[in-house]
Amino acid sequence: MVSNTEKRVRAAVTQVLNMGATVNRALKNPFRKHLFLDGIHKPMRDELTLQELRISGQIPSVLKGIYARIGPNPFKPDPRGHHWFVGDGMVHGIRLSNGKAEWYHNRYIKAGTLERNGGPPAAGGPRRGARDTVNTNVLKLAGKTLALVESGPFPFELDSNLNTIESTNLNGTLTAPFTAHPHEDPKTGEWHAITYEPETQNKVWHVCISKAGEVISERAISVRDGPSIHECSLTEHYVIVFDLPVTLSMSALAQGFNFPFRWNKNHQARVGLLPRKGPPEEIIWCDVDPCYVFHVANSFQNADGSVTIDLCAYESMFAHGSDGPNGVPCGFERWRVDPAHQQVTREAIDPSPQEFPRVDERFFGQPYHHAWVVSQPSDTVSNFATDNRLYHHNVKTGDRRSYRFGDGLVGGEFVFVPRAQDAEEADGWLMGLVIDVKNDTTQLQFFEALNIEQGPVGAVHIPHRIPPGFHGNWIPD
Repeated sequence: MVSNTEKRVRAAVTQVLNMGATVNRALKNPFRKHLFLDGIHKPMRDELTLQELRISGQIPSVLKGIYARIGPNPFKPDPRGHHWFVGDGMVHGIRLSNGKAEWYHNRYIKAGTLERNGGPPAAGGPRRGARDTVNTNVLKLAGKTLALVESGPFPFELDSNLNTIESTNLNGTLTAPFTAHPHEDPKTGEWHAITYEPETQNKVWHVCISKAGEVISERAISVRDGPSIHECSLTEHYVIVFDLPVTLSMSALAQGFNFPFRWNKNHQARVGLLPRKGPPEEIIWCDVDPCYVFHVANSFQNADGSVTIDLCAYESMFAHGSDGPNGVPCGFERWRVDPAHQQVTREAIDPSPQEFPRVDERFFGQPYHHAWVVSQPSDTVSNFATDNRLYHHNVKTGDRRSYRFGDGLVGGEFVFVPRAQDAEEADGWLMGLVIDVKNDTTQLQFFEALNIEQGPVGAVHIPHRIPPGFHGNWIPD
């Protein structure tokens, strides 16, 4: 437990650093062009309600619910110290029923930071400090639609129209920081997360949540340097911890950058196999070559006791600028984590740059065959606004299929939805947003998951551009 004295000292130091950061941020150029505030990333201003949207092709009639995706959307764009990851949260949703698109809504997440910036009044609910912007993921957990972000703030609960209800600490059971990427174990219904906060550099947390949506346990894991841990993963016996060389930079913080994490070549890259139960000191740390991981496709245990992880990796991250993610992409990889020798070996499944891997979540944490990923630019520094492809990887056979969205079309993350809960793996559809740069419009496209090369079977047409965001999910009725 942290003593009251330590808390007071930490709060005082943080206040002094923030005061200096505010001064240095104000001295930066307010007129410079920012990669993630202009062009395809220009924020939306208004909250819209559009009904009876146009459809081309066919939308699966069995889909009844909301496709929701969230991303940063600064209410008052200011390039001084801005980073793509920190803009005010805005959720976009399309309600589907009986093969029709009943409505499109976009709504700000009503955080206190948004209100203080001149936005609409903040929603109620508990807070974990003043920093409460939520902009990274939206999903259904224990029957509630939650908007999430990493590095501390509590989630916000949304209603059936995607309006903010309030922030939540899961019925008073959550005290640790939270994350944008909790993962459900489909066999037990439990959710697991690895969480961190910038204010604490010497530990991160494993948070386990029951099927009913309340925290079962919070376990502190000792680390150093304040690593940024965006993602975790699961196997039958382990929660997987990625302690990689992106850490808190006090220099970046003091200079007024709103996202103060940078590549740290002196930080040992390692993967932790944390037993699901028991003391956190039993974690097995396994060294890996320096790299960074945002997103995992899947992971599972092997008969010899090793662990397989499929993921998208970068040789470096946040080493080439302060506006957004930047680094040298490695592609889609398979890692073998050997707890006996405490080492990780890396193998390329596909070396071409790609991100946002998704799988059939009914098989998460288990041996599986299919993953879907979108291609990314090969440039070290990019605004991710270039033509791209959707990939389907069969990790058992090594087969890769692809579909090019087309000239001027930029696809984001695609989520898998099964045809039925008892369907075979990958029997279902993919859905995701595709921006038409030429017309400044957006489509929600649908693919047969095992036949993506045939192109979309249907699309919902949105008459405006939805700025590139992060994560989306299907939220069924």
